[in-house]
Amino acid sequence: MKNQSPKKSQLDKAPRHPVTAYDVARLAGVSQSAVSRAFTAGSSISLRTRLKVEDASQRLNYRPNLIARSLSMRRSNTVGVIVPPMNNAFFPELLEELSAAFNRLGYRVLLFTSSSSISSGPILEEVLHSRVDAVVTVSASVSSRFAEECQRSRLPIIFLNRKTDSKGVSSVTGANVQGAETIASFLVAGRHTRYAFMAGLESSSTSRDREIAFTRRLAKLGKTLCGRVNGNFSFEEAMSASRTLLSARLRPDAIFCANDYMAIATIQIARCEFGLDVGRDISIVGFDDSKPASWPAFLLTTYGQPARAMAERTAELLHGQLRSTDKRAATEVIMPGDLVVRESARRPKRGLGGSPDRQIWSDTQI
Repeated sequence: MKNQSPKKSQLDKAPRHPVTAYDVARLAGVSQSAVSRAFTAGSSISLRTRLKVEDASQRLNYRPNLIARSLSMRRSNTVGVIVPPMNNAFFPELLEELSAAFNRLGYRVLLFTSSSSISSGPILEEVLHSRVDAVVTVSASVSSRFAEECQRSRLPIIFLNRKTDSKGVSSVTGANVQGAETIASFLVAGRHTRYAFMAGLESSSTSRDREIAFTRRLAKLGKTLCGRVNGNFSFEEAMSASRTLLSARLRPDAIFCANDYMAIATIQIARCEFGLDVGRDISIVGFDDSKPASWPAFLLTTYGQPARAMAERTAELLHGQLRSTDKRAATEVIMPGDLVVRESARRPKRGLGGSPDRQIWSDTQI
């Protein structure tokens, strides 16, 4: 009598063809839908079932076919993010936080780079022909028409670090109005006499909101602008614009730049070309609190934007839109920040708080 071979285990009977979700489901003793849910972020599945699926997947060396799953679900789990050129240090910081926030929710990020020198038409075509489930735009050059086209295509979109005139489009921004008002109060408390503003792109809601709030608060405090220039959020153009301000017969002794990038350019021109002692002869204030603002070469006083909180709120909003079939009203989220005081601006006698390593100024502390 021939010896019978021992009974093969389920694992020994593992298929020689490419492993599928059906194979995993069979080995784990669950349904195929349970396997799909186990690999879909945010899906409802019990811990016991998830562990069974993960164990079977490891034993079969199974990897989910993301492309096939996206076709069956009509989802790619990919979010398109439109970014401006990465010259401004705040944008890489924001993008890093945004990518991490989406990754935690199970989404990948596909980048599209825009330029302020061209219209948003070409990038609109590129985005609409890509397999993305939604769009986040950080770029100030993307028009309201872009948002309207996305809405017509039923593609969810959120504006980050700026707003749009299009109705029904959500946005997440820093406290542009509160921040600019705080800067105006701070400079007046520092007993400056001539105030100037350096704007970014004229089409940017961010720059516009900061300028309006700054000049309005100055007027309320009995002050007016002695100069207004446009740096277009460009380092080179900011240097040229700062030369215009500093060459004036009545040179300003306080300049508020609409972002840190332009403020750093202004500091360099003030020091290197005009021999000014920044922080004594002239105060220069920015907006963002990007990493270079704290560098010893600049020590820029600036109103901070919480990049991580802004990114997380954006990801949450978009995730909610993708999971909901209901039409939701547009949400305008404003994330509060602080005026971080460093050496580039004269310090008022009152209003300073925080810690020795991070001094914060607030007019509520006066």
